[in-house]
Amino acid sequence: MSSVSVSRPVVLTAGSRFDVILPYVSIARLDHWFKNVFMLLGVVLAVFCYPQTLTWASLGVVAVGLVAACLVASSNYVLNEILDAATDRHHPVKCHRPIPAGRVLVMAAYVEWAALGAAGLSIAGSVNRPFFFAAALLWVMGLLYNIPPVRTKDLPYLDVLSESVNNPIRLLMGWAVINPVEIPPVSLLVAYWMLGAFFMASKRFAEYRSIADAARAGDYRRSFRHYSESTLLVCMLFYAVFCGLFLGVFIIRYHFELILSTPLIAGFFCHYLHVALRPDSPVQHPERLYRDRPLMGYLALCMAVFVGLMFVDIPCLGEWLNVAPSPLPSLWRF
Repeated sequence: MSSVSVSRPVVLTAGSRFDVILPYVSIARLDHWFKNVFMLLGVVLAVFCYPQTLTWASLGVVAVGLVAACLVASSNYVLNEILDAATDRHHPVKCHRPIPAGRVLVMAAYVEWAALGAAGLSIAGSVNRPFFFAAALLWVMGLLYNIPPVRTKDLPYLDVLSESVNNPIRLLMGWAVINPVEIPPVSLLVAYWMLGAFFMASKRFAEYRSIADAARAGDYRRSFRHYSESTLLVCMLFYAVFCGLFLGVFIIRYHFELILSTPLIAGFFCHYLHVALRPDSPVQHPERLYRDRPLMGYLALCMAVFVGLMFVDIPCLGEWLNVAPSPLPSLWRF
């Protein structure tokens, strides 16, 4: 009598189900959600200009806006993980990410990308129209950054500028939550963009030094074929100076007392550069920089002084430095 083998259905335990789901959670990069704190400067600035808008209801809308921003950002991160898988295999650490390591089905990842984007934009639409447009722009920048033939990520200098433009977009989102009628000062948007470019160029610089092999670095990131340590350092200096000049325009134009914060801000740029120059620098992973207590403490001090000076009035300061008050209206309307 011949025996017949019967295949038994595979039963997923709680642990195995978690192991299957975890890679899909990982490619959404929830640990990068902290970057949406850049929205809060827009919120603070809008409340400073219009204190009457600060209510319990507005705080609830800000929370909804943050959720929308996080979902849209995660959609972009998933797309980045999908399209970077081939080059990530050449990186000593990123080769272990879920997609290059084969722990994620690519088609399922595309579904996750679309679902996160749709959910984020749907929630953004419930806030107000300007916030929705800003959130949609954030999502579109993810497409331009990642998808060929544009794929700005592969283009030298544009790789930094196109990713760091997400900073002023987030500021716009924070502002639009509170004030959907007007736009924030353009000088501050440009300064915020250049600040993000300085951070991103520092990340590129640290990555390039960590790989320590020009050929391998070029295989991992195509834009690295056009970079060197010296060119990246020069770019960092350019972005820092550009940021400082436009921040100066904002300060003179809107609240001159903020000039007192510039020594601290200049010191922060120097301290960040010092951190970027460390071997295997933590600026390669901005989502983990919160662990660097001296850097975070310095940043908190800069933010506290900057925000605090918004509420300080020193009329004689302009006289001492021979700067006349601006006669122009404070904001532009749509």
